Formats: sequence, C-alpha cells, structure tokens
Amino acid sequence: MALRRFDMEAGGDTFAFKPETEEKIAFWRSKYPADKQRSAVIPMLWLAQKDNSGWLSEPAMREVADRLEMPYIRVYEVATFYTMFRLQPVGKYHIQLCGTTPCQLRGAEKLKEVCQTEIGKQMFVTDDGRLSWEEVECLGACVNAPMVQVNDDYFEDLTPDSLGMILNKLKNGVEAHPGPQVDRINSAPEGGTAILTDPQLFDGTRNQSVALPNLPTAEPEPEPTAAGKPAESAPTNTQREVPQKDNTGKTTLISKTETAERSAPAAVSGEKPESVTIAAEGHDDLKRIKGIGPKNEDALNELGIFTFRQIADWSPANVDWVEDYMSFPGRIEREDWIAQAKELATGGETEFSKRVDAGQVASSKDDED
Repeated sequence: MALRRFDMEAGGDTFAFKPETEEKIAFWRSKYPADKQRSAVIPMLWLAQKDNSGWLSEPAMREVADRLEMPYIRVYEVATFYTMFRLQPVGKYHIQLCGTTPCQLRGAEKLKEVCQTEIGKQMFVTDDGRLSWEEVECLGACVNAPMVQVNDDYFEDLTPDSLGMILNKLKNGVEAHPGPQVDRINSAPEGGTAILTDPQLFDGTRNQSVALPNLPTAEPEPEPTAAGKPAESAPTNTQREVPQKDNTGKTTLISKTETAERSAPAAVSGEKPESVTIAAEGHDDLKRIKGIGPKNEDALNELGIFTFRQIADWSPANVDWVEDYMSFPGRIEREDWIAQAKELATGGETEFSKRVDAGQVASSKDDED
C-alpha cells in the first residue's frame, strides 16, 4: 500500500459534528458495550468525513478519538489504512473511477482520459470546488463496467461521451441520474431479457397442486373373480346415528355409514375397520399419535377414520388390514397407536402429543418422509 498522509494545513484547527449527525453517532455507539466503544471507530470516521465535506482532517480524527477515548495514533492508523477515508480535500462531487480489470477491459482507460481533461490530475480540486477524482480498486459493479462512483451513487455502463455529459451536469449544478447509462434495468441484459419470457412462469398456473403419488384411494378396486372378471356386486350404504364421546367426555350423535362389505384387494388380509361420516369439526388431530403424520392422517381419513376412539377400538384383525393396506407391516403395534389413541380419546395426553401441541414435532406440520 502506498504511503498515505493527511493534510495538516487544509484541515484547520477545529472540527465539530453537525447537530443532525448526533443521532447517528448515538445509534452506532449504542451497538457496543461501554468498555468496547472503540469498536465504533470506523462508522464514526465515516460520519466525520461526511460532515467535513468528504474528507478527514486531523482535527476531525482527534474529535473521533476523544469521543471514543482512544489514543490519537490508533485512530490515525485506521484512517490511513482504509482507502475509503480521504485525507485531503475533495470537490463537492468526488468521482471514484474503478480501474480494476473488468472495468479496464471495458474502457476505463478512456474514462481516465476524460477525467484528466475535464478535471485535472488525481485529487486535484477544480477552481470552483465542484469536482475532483481518483482511481480506486473494484467497486463491485463488474457486470455494468466501466463505472464510476460519485459521492454515494454509482454511474454504470459508461462511455467517454456519457461520462463527459455527467461531469458537465455536475459542474453546472444540473441533476445527473445514477445507475446504468444504457437501456437496461439494474444488471439485467441490455435491451431486455430474452429468456424466461413465458407468462405461465409467473401467473401461478405451474404451481397448481397435484396429487401425491401412492396415496390409498377411498374405494379400492373390486377384487377379480375366479373367472378373471371384477365382482359385479355394488356396495349398499345405509345411514344411522350412533353416540360418540369427544375428548372432553361429552356424548354427541354422529352419522355412521354402514357399507356392505366390498372385496378387498387380494394382498390385504384381516378385517377393514368400520368407517363413519362425521362433520369436520368433530375430527380429531390424528397427528397427535406418534407415527401418524399428515400423509398417514389423509390416508386414514380416506378410509373413514377420523377420531381417536375409532383407532382405540380396532381389533387385531383391523390392525392387520390397515397395516397391509397402507404397506407398513408391524408399525401400528411397534408404535403403539391403539394405546396412544385410548389415552387421547379420554381427554388425556401423551409425551408425544404434548410435543405436537407445543409445535416441536416436524411431522405435525410437514409431510412424512
């Protein structure tokens, strides 16, 4: 790094922050404990530079050191190390021209010639005090090279002509608009994008829900007869009201569907549990049973299983049928669904249901693996 010294003569003898800056100073200092206030030295120097017409005088650095109770030399070390801090006067509009490889390859050398012609040597301030410039390292806008930073604003996609027009506006007090100086939005392709133009990508039609694979259906296909043809008999449904206790012990009447037995798939053994039709507000949260996540709960609902009491009343034959039908042999017994359901059906709780109620179980919110 080149030797950097601050201008002792141009800075005068005193410096004071502007009154409106005090709130910003308090904000930065509040980020650090009382014995770590020196951690705010960089933002404090930055605020001092802004309040001192864009550069740091020696009195400004001393003011920062005094406020943070730091030795002057420690503040000088920071200010001379970081090139974001300027140590001699600059113009009202200070141009930082990126000369790093991407900008250099895209024409930064020609932009330097414009600055030299319109302003003068680096760090020279024009007689009217409006313009100065310097070459800096990468400013992080390589896609829009070549570019310059004027005070806090980026001017990108420059040519010698466009930079000359910007400098002329700044010199004459005319507003210059920052950003790309060609037909593009931010860093989008010049002239507009040529890809991802299909409106369906953005109107939501490609995000419609689709059925999950391998979910059991509510009505299994009829079992083929010995002759190889499907059974022709259709199920007969009847409705009757039966008493049902909810979690609080209150007894209500629900509509129960009794269906003439339909032949189950050949691979399913045991006895299909009795199904019911019940209003949505009477459904229990079956996910409170360990081993039942959203996908299994949907599958059980498809079979007409909506309450803890139904599961609690399953017979061994019912368990065999459900395990075969849902393709997880031994799981119901292994995870003890029936004992859990009995406890929950009487209004009790299990350790797992407590965790579900507290939102600590992922399977109570997301699909199972």
